[in-house]
Amino acid sequence: MFSIHSSTRNFKGLSVTKLLVARFLAAPLLAALLLAPRVIKVRWLSARLIMAGLICTSTLWSNSADCLAQAKVLELGQHRELFVDSYLIDKMDRVQRQLHEPRDEGNVFKFDKPWEGVHCGYCTMLQDGSKMRVYYRGMPLGTLDGTNGEVTCVAESEDGIHWTRPELNLFEVGGSKANNVVWANDAPYSHNFSPFIDTRPDCPREQRYKALSGLDTTGLVAFASPDGLHWTKMRTAAVVPKKAPFKFSWMFDSQNVAFWSASEKKYVCYFRIWNGVRRIARCESQDFLNWSEPVLMEYETDGRPSPIEELYTNQTSPYFRAPQLYVAIAARFVPGRQAISDEEAAALQVAKGYHKDLSDAILMTTRGGNVYDRSFMSCFIRPGIGARNWVSRTNYPALGILQTSPTEMSIYANQDNAQPTAHLHRYSLRLDGFASVHAGYDGGTLLTKLFTFDESERSNQLAAATTTPLHLRLNFSTSAVGSIRVEVQNQHGQAIPGLAASDCVELIGNEVDRTVRWKSGSDLRQLLKAADSSLADSLRVGDRTAIRLRFVMQDADLYALQIAGASDQ
Repeated sequence: MFSIHSSTRNFKGLSVTKLLVARFLAAPLLAALLLAPRVIKVRWLSARLIMAGLICTSTLWSNSADCLAQAKVLELGQHRELFVDSYLIDKMDRVQRQLHEPRDEGNVFKFDKPWEGVHCGYCTMLQDGSKMRVYYRGMPLGTLDGTNGEVTCVAESEDGIHWTRPELNLFEVGGSKANNVVWANDAPYSHNFSPFIDTRPDCPREQRYKALSGLDTTGLVAFASPDGLHWTKMRTAAVVPKKAPFKFSWMFDSQNVAFWSASEKKYVCYFRIWNGVRRIARCESQDFLNWSEPVLMEYETDGRPSPIEELYTNQTSPYFRAPQLYVAIAARFVPGRQAISDEEAAALQVAKGYHKDLSDAILMTTRGGNVYDRSFMSCFIRPGIGARNWVSRTNYPALGILQTSPTEMSIYANQDNAQPTAHLHRYSLRLDGFASVHAGYDGGTLLTKLFTFDESERSNQLAAATTTPLHLRLNFSTSAVGSIRVEVQNQHGQAIPGLAASDCVELIGNEVDRTVRWKSGSDLRQLLKAADSSLADSLRVGDRTAIRLRFVMQDADLYALQIAGASDQ
């Protein structure tokens, strides 16, 4: 039903096809120039230059395989790749990427202690072994931003659904230490205290937890902790000062998020600035104490600049199943847009003035650098049913995503802001399920870019190590009549014998980790080695094996792929 796609690779802007045409057109043109130099007033030097160009063109054509070898090839290794952006996608025919709406799982934690209150916020979700934690700001009604009325709290869970407050006895609040407060009485650092677990390989154990906090008046101060409960300042002075090479009025007055990037091998920090609109900036560091000048983040949709929207928080963090991909579930703020009446707000006991704006959650991604991918401009998490969900500064997503079952992950958000019912709300998605490549009933195809996957080729590991099987594993779903078949192609778009779509065992079902099989087996490393020798050169890019995948899909969704060892599910 579907034909095999072929594609012509480019060399410095010239395709192999164009080089061939140029070669045959250049020869008669050169002959004409040499035979009639007086007529067209071309000197011998010009002819020599044209001859040199012809020789160069001929050389390029004769070494077209080298041209292809120098084309951009992705290095996937054994990383899992999601289809939340177009990083892996070359062509789509009658399929499209589709954003998926998280499922509302309800209220999981009420902010109802005297030291918490209606303005609790800036939540951070962390998983440390089997224990899950949420850090959040306690801010009772009437407390001013950046004052000692704010405290930093923690709650814990074994499943991400049922949460309890540990009684820590660390800080006295309201005349008692019987509370879950981990930082207090040190304004303004409890306003937006945002911790993370440092995954840097040589991180000292006493600094395994780190955090940044501060406001425009202080800059960002660094904190460290061995256990996430007992915190100290790493330095009294700010490590990220109020300074930038771009124009701004103020910065840091939101959740300032940092983490160790395994892919970039450095710490990165994303924070909010104000330059007439709420924007996001980024800076980086090798040691968490000395940071680069910030750069302003830009936004792109399909390779073009996206509309600038007010983003109150950015919540950028490495996706836990594919840490090379940073997922940002940001709070989109719409100031001055009112959805409920003054009377409705009064009935809900909304704090004065907190029903004059709106907000929801949007999804962005980035892989480093100063650009967010906004493939999906539409809302990711819509405000819920009922007036209480349509007040100012509610629906703010928490930082971090937790796995709450073998097939499910959970996203959290602050809801019912400025109301007595303020709480933490849970939403769920399938693992990797932010977005998918979707094929309807009539079917279609997806073609990936050329990529390498066998890391042992690059690292020159022992021959014994290269016998380890490598399988293509998919997170996918189909309907009862739907299916997915996978074809492995060389760099010229030709199907590898035995690995064509017609050789693939049809995938039907709904699984987060299914191994793809062909009639001759599933170990890609061995199947490619056994391929027809006439295609061997077409699989090599330099000293690496490079392939592309063609997915033939009908009434199906493809969420993620990975080429790795045996399934861990």
